[in-house]
Amino acid sequence: MTRDEAVLHVEAKLEHRFSDPALLHEALTHRSAVPRRQGRNRGNQKGRQAAKPPRGQGSNERLEFVGDRVLGLLMAEWLFERYPEEQEGALGARHAHLVSRPVLARIAGKIGLSGAIQIAQHEESAGIRVLASVQADAMEALLGALYLDAGLDPARHVVRRLWDRDIEKSGQPHKEPKTLLQEFLLGRGEALPHYELTSSDGPSHAPIFCVVVRALGQAGVGRAGSKRLAESAAATDLLKKIGQETERA
Repeated sequence: MTRDEAVLHVEAKLEHRFSDPALLHEALTHRSAVPRRQGRNRGNQKGRQAAKPPRGQGSNERLEFVGDRVLGLLMAEWLFERYPEEQEGALGARHAHLVSRPVLARIAGKIGLSGAIQIAQHEESAGIRVLASVQADAMEALLGALYLDAGLDPARHVVRRLWDRDIEKSGQPHKEPKTLLQEFLLGRGEALPHYELTSSDGPSHAPIFCVVVRALGQAGVGRAGSKRLAESAAATDLLKKIGQETERA
């Protein structure tokens, strides 16, 4: 599938045709693919600032900012309706999970978003397209673009359709893999797990961390775009090895 075909596939999955295609283009543009613009006059402060690119020619970082807030609001609204008996603590735990990078990256995978992202060739070679952080950021940017293009109702429709299985999957608020692993070990009277950062590769703005966690004589390995997410992935790997599956999507 070509990138153009992947973009059309994403639009079809959203069930929305953008009236302003520039918003969609911007949402799917990684910052590595945006040429740096130098100020024309180095003699003053304004001249040293990068010129603002026209709409649709910048990276998806600004739309990511909007999409993060849109998703947070829509998810809070939905949880308030879905769990009328729960108080702030339980609702907050659910909300934090549902807007987290792992869930966003999984939703991005569901609609084939990775193949639609425009990434510079040198970053493509570094393998950043498959990073959960890159896919999650693009998913937030896509929601921001959808909101700006059509308003809150279409964004609400997409969120409730794509996140439906996640919000319904469990009768209990989600627990992070690190918490599940710690509780399992403490319940057996075992020592706490030991996490070790073994490597950090890739470009400075998109590093890939590798973490190993050890407990019960076994080891779990995780790789992600942040140390925290790599630790979570390592805990998930170890839980599977000791027969304690994490909550499934």
